[in-house]
Amino acid sequence: MTKEIQWYDEPQEHDYPAAEEYLSLLFSCIKARKLRVRLADKDMTSYKAKDIFRASDLPHLDKDNYHVKKNLEKIKKGEKLSPILLVKEDIKVLHIADGYHRLCAVYIHNEDARIPCKICAEFEVD
Repeated sequence: MTKEIQWYDEPQEHDYPAAEEYLSLLFSCIKARKLRVRLADKDMTSYKAKDIFRASDLPHLDKDNYHVKKNLEKIKKGEKLSPILLVKEDIKVLHIADGYHRLCAVYIHNEDARIPCKICAEFEVD
């Protein structure tokens, strides 16, 4: 039986600036800031780890990655993880704005685990 993953009710405050910094590599700084604000206003939802990976088309980092290993240790100790932040660019592109290493750790632990997240679409902000 796999250990149940513990989650904070909301993403941690430091997750939003991290998401904005990542998004500024993909979009203008102004749009990245607007996406950060939009994400903060969104309600929580959840998706299975394996489905987020399929939609994002990103590779899975293995358990030897430093940050993945730290998150796996948190899961093992029953410590809470922060929900992840997602941005849809169009119907075929999903960006993990913050939480990629947490997603990888959860996927390794249990690919069917539901991950709480906030998600917004790039086209929602102008």
